[in-house]
Amino acid sequence: QVRLVESGGGSVQAGGSLRLSCAASGKTYSRYCVGWFRQAPGKEREGVAAIDTGGGSTYYVDSVKGRFTLSQDKAKKTLYLQMNSLEPEDTAMYYCAATFAGACNLVLSALRTSLYNYWGQGTQVTVSS
Repeated sequence: QVRLVESGGGSVQAGGSLRLSCAASGKTYSRYCVGWFRQAPGKEREGVAAIDTGGGSTYYVDSVKGRFTLSQDKAKKTLYLQMNSLEPEDTAMYYCAATFAGACNLVLSALRTSLYNYWGQGTQVTVSS
């Protein structure tokens, strides 16, 4: 069982930055597909970014490309999502999730919510205009 704990959310003004963290513990393996997802009130959960923790390939939804960046600290089993130039449309609950590494072979699967098995509790991001 993999346990994921997110942190780093908060409230910022438009144009500001936040860095989210996702710490993994439990029965972890060396390679997963780990993604960040978000869900705004009244909307479906959507994939934002994902990384193959072994190969390092990253994927981003078009709306965050150039603004959000994934990175990882393998020794700490922690994934980071650096979010810059935040917009009010980025306001949502952000979740970290993990699944088998093969899901990261294609962008369509890497950002597909239904393929992910392990989920964190989420961290709220609020961006005011």
